[in-house]
Amino acid sequence: MIQTTIMDSPIGELFLAQSNKGLTHILFEYEISKSESIIKRKFPQSTIVYEEKELSHAVQQINEYFSRKRQSFDLSLDLVMPPFHYKALMAVKNIPYGKTQSYQYVAACAGNAKASRAAGSANANNPLPIVIPCHRVLATGGGLGGYGGGLKTKKYLLNLEGAL
Repeated sequence: MIQTTIMDSPIGELFLAQSNKGLTHILFEYEISKSESIIKRKFPQSTIVYEEKELSHAVQQINEYFSRKRQSFDLSLDLVMPPFHYKALMAVKNIPYGKTQSYQYVAACAGNAKASRAAGSANANNPLPIVIPCHRVLATGGGLGGYGGGLKTKKYLLNLEGAL
């Protein structure tokens, strides 16, 4: 079973999903209409239910982050992805609050310093933005690069953390 909820945030509504192992997805407002198909692709045998109470801990931590009361998350995660992408996202997860790093740095931490594009692909497919703070990864030279939630959202998150 996959439990889901929708929460309000300063960057718009966020859709959250979790399995019995942990949080699986955070989707931005523009993705909410596609949420069921996204979840079904990753968990084809699962029943999807709306369950606000079961996700209250995650909602609380995300709200604390937006209120500047939390700099890291203490949530169980359920990530299903290729090994390099997993390593890259764990490197991203370890970038400190208020700091930024390059795709090359993420690639090196994931075990292949020459795999900047693969690190970028891992970031682009990050199912848990904010919790795995891919907004903290910048292009070489400090350019913002892309962001699944849009550049306006990336700038907002970096400003929230004092990184810009």
